[in-house]
Amino acid sequence: MANKTRIPSFTSNVNRMVKRAMKVLKIEPGIAQAIMSCNSILQVKFPVDIKGKVEVFTGWRATHSTHRLPAKGGIRYAPIVNQDEVEALAALMTYKCAIVNVPFGGSKGGLQINPCDYTRDEVELITRRFARELVREGFLSPATNVPAPDLGTGEREMAWIADTYKHLHPEDINYSACVTGKPVHHGGISGRKEATGRGVVYAIREFFRNTEDVKTAGLNGGLGDKRIIIQGLGNVGYNAAKLLQEEDCARIISIIEKDGALVNEKGLHVESVKQYMNEHQQTVKGYPDARYIDNGDTVLEHECDILIPAALERQITSENADNIKTRLIVEAANGPVTFNADEILQQKNITILPDAFVNAGGVTVSYFEWIRNLAHIRFGRMERRYEELRGKIELSAMENLTGKAVPDLFYAELARGADELDLVRSGLDDTMRVAYQELKETFLSNNKVTDLRTAAYVVAIDKISRSYYDIGVF
Repeated sequence: MANKTRIPSFTSNVNRMVKRAMKVLKIEPGIAQAIMSCNSILQVKFPVDIKGKVEVFTGWRATHSTHRLPAKGGIRYAPIVNQDEVEALAALMTYKCAIVNVPFGGSKGGLQINPCDYTRDEVELITRRFARELVREGFLSPATNVPAPDLGTGEREMAWIADTYKHLHPEDINYSACVTGKPVHHGGISGRKEATGRGVVYAIREFFRNTEDVKTAGLNGGLGDKRIIIQGLGNVGYNAAKLLQEEDCARIISIIEKDGALVNEKGLHVESVKQYMNEHQQTVKGYPDARYIDNGDTVLEHECDILIPAALERQITSENADNIKTRLIVEAANGPVTFNADEILQQKNITILPDAFVNAGGVTVSYFEWIRNLAHIRFGRMERRYEELRGKIELSAMENLTGKAVPDLFYAELARGADELDLVRSGLDDTMRVAYQELKETFLSNNKVTDLRTAAYVVAIDKISRSYYDIGVF
């Protein structure tokens, strides 16, 4: 990781970026402070009996804004989790939801734990106890605060949390909406697990549809001939890299992981690297058909067309920003570029697609899942067969008019009604496209907005402040 000894806190970096946008909007200082302030922060310490020994765990849940309800944001399990990180991530969630027009406030949670140090049953005990603490303090509810998976958590933890809430509130028929990112057979939605990574890809595709933006970034053509470096092959990085390689024919020339980096100018096979990691205790060292570099962070400075930081915050700082040699940075992680680094990169004319927009795919599909849980019906159940029948009628009419049969391959696809996964992906794609166009319009219409990150925060703050004005808070 980059040297962080002199790097401002995560919250400070987020607030400085927000203040830069507030200057553009000329937001009054009092209103600015109200928007930036974290509404509430809960810290809990609770004991759990692990192998006959009592251990005390520390967790947090921050609610940054309730201008929309419920407040939404993931829960991460990591030994480095702290209150500042949780508050910063909660703030990012507020702005992220506003950017992509998801009617949620921002929240975030974290538990200071390395889940690898515990068995599955022990993690379940810890998770259920943490969930009880959140429910008891009013920080877990389908109506007010809805967690989701994050670093170190996944579908199983969300299922445990939902089940715990259900047992504490058996009268709440909407109990499954208290968390998102659940297994599909426990009220989850198809496409949620890959949603953040797929959203990253949709954001990149929309950028490349705008040829003037591509040209301004010093690039040309499509994604197929681009050299990409990706940092982090977790859920987000893996899905983004895999889709870019398989669907867009992009060339992944380097994968950076916590124990080093792999480099191959001809391109790395993402699925093969992931399988190797799964079989070798999550290490990339020793992977064949690639050059291994022990100090992986130095590879952030290698030349490429697109750099995708998809790991942790504060990876590109004032100490390494001047050495970055890419034309486009796509922030798949939260806060991978510090405020000072952002200014250096702007001076170098490096285009940045900001995190608050790029990684909003997760919360977007979480929104779809939350709606599905409240409606108690899967998407497509009522209309799928009707669409299928109508498609067959239209194809039959076409064949009668032309006197030619539609090939079987096309017939099957055109006659098929949309299932839930089709609708989820369509909704996510539309969300990312519309959000990018909002950012671009703001960038083009205001000469005080000089980059897409500032444009993103201007869009978010304008929406949030208007919602406060509408209800008479200001």
